Amino acid sequence: MRVERVETFVLKTPLGAERFYSSQAEFPERNSLLVRITTSDGVTGWGEGGQYGPAEPVKTCIDEVLAPQLLAIDDASPGVVWERLYAGIRDFGSKGPYIEAMSALDIALWDVLGKSLGASIATLMGGRSRERVKAYGTGGYYDTLDFDRHRDLARLATVVERYADEGLGMLKMKIGLLPIADDALRVQTVRDVLGDDFVLFADANHAYNASSAIAMGRVLERADFQFFEEPVPPEDRRGYARVREHLDIAIAGGEAEYTRYGFRDLIAGDCVDILQPDICVTGGISEVRNIVALATTNNLRTIPHVWGSGIAVAAALQVCSWLPLVPYTHRPVPVQNEPIIEFDRTRNPLRDDLLSQSFVLQNGYIEVPAGPGLGVEVDMDVLERHCVK
Repeated sequence: MRVERVETFVLKTPLGAERFYSSQAEFPERNSLLVRITTSDGVTGWGEGGQYGPAEPVKTCIDEVLAPQLLAIDDASPGVVWERLYAGIRDFGSKGPYIEAMSALDIALWDVLGKSLGASIATLMGGRSRERVKAYGTGGYYDTLDFDRHRDLARLATVVERYADEGLGMLKMKIGLLPIADDALRVQTVRDVLGDDFVLFADANHAYNASSAIAMGRVLERADFQFFEEPVPPEDRRGYARVREHLDIAIAGGEAEYTRYGFRDLIAGDCVDILQPDICVTGGISEVRNIVALATTNNLRTIPHVWGSGIAVAAALQVCSWLPLVPYTHRPVPVQNEPIIEFDRTRNPLRDDLLSQSFVLQNGYIEVPAGPGLGVEVDMDVLERHCVK
């Protein structure tokens, strides 16, 4: 299999009045970097890379550095390409846009491979352990920087009620933008509105140092939250370990980590209970397989982080279909040992409109596409509408 053409697409869509905030940033738009690979046999594959920052650096890494190398490789199998490209950039690009670019190329190559063989990516990875994946919603963001207790708690209650009405039974809410006392009110509001049986998680987007994270973690424990995501900055491995040592709630992290080497160090530092590699960031499907091998070796759960277009969701569904139970039990239990998928509920036309077929939430689950490769097709009219020329 030889690649004949590599095309990159920067997609952007403004959110207008629906912009929102995490602890770290304002989100006035949704953006994405997509890549389309075409082989000498005319087979095309789609991938996505980056997502957190601007898409342009990822595009440049592909167009100017990686694509010319890929076009020169006779055997464009995903594993062959990954190792060869990484060997060429490891001196200067072992994290950041280069690995995000490699993620996009790797996902596209797996899509091509699946289409060439008539099999889904999950099948090629080792088998489809499940045909549907339990979804948790991500929402409960901040809509303003000026916290008004009565107004914002009422708005938050309305938003999370809508998530429940959509059929979700699990939600990850945002914390970290406000003082702990104010975020504690938001946490309790969500618990009161959704009830004791609703499964809740919290994501601080690394807003705290270890001591403040421990204080916030105790708030989450009292409200019976199931995991605490990114309590401290990703570089603060000692802080992660300290937070994990002092709290009973599961600690999750890894969306800002790259390749098996970064996750090796995260595990070695006793930082997390749950690994959260983002397939479009950490090195693609080829590298996620290596990360999962490390996770299972250490009896740690993997819950992929998902933030991007429909291509990112499709890639995560394929990986979640394949993921093993950790640890194995005769009866799987979502979150406890069975994989779940992140299903962002903020407005994103690049996720909801880009594909010819949409992802439908049914009884809290999303079906894994059964077609070859990613199992999805891009609507080129929608792509053109959002593409930055």
